[in-house]
Amino acid sequence: MNVTFKNKNLDEICNDFKLSQKMYGKVGAKRLQQRLQELRIVNNLAEMRNFPGRCHELKGNLAMVLSLDLNHPFRLLFKSANDPIPCKEDGGLDWTAVTAVEIIGVEDTHG
Repeated sequence: MNVTFKNKNLDEICNDFKLSQKMYGKVGAKRLQQRLQELRIVNNLAEMRNFPGRCHELKGNLAMVLSLDLNHPFRLLFKSANDPIPCKEDGGLDWTAVTAVEIIGVEDTHG
């Protein structure tokens, strides 16, 4: 899958282990790298269901944003970068058709 980043700063944080370790700790940085690698090797978002950890769609004001568990309380947040965004007839995201994502943040979505 094609993985891009919302901005240069986020790209640097996610792709520089020392910088991500400083921000999220050693375990968090390792998990971040693992999750990014998993996203890069799958053909579509539906394949993420084969990996450990929870990948799920958020609701409310974060609808159409997806979350991947990192090290508690942090989550990797991303959205489909396909244009147009592939949706099912019921309006939900068609995970099998998502072949590109944009990383939009690493956050505590419950805080």
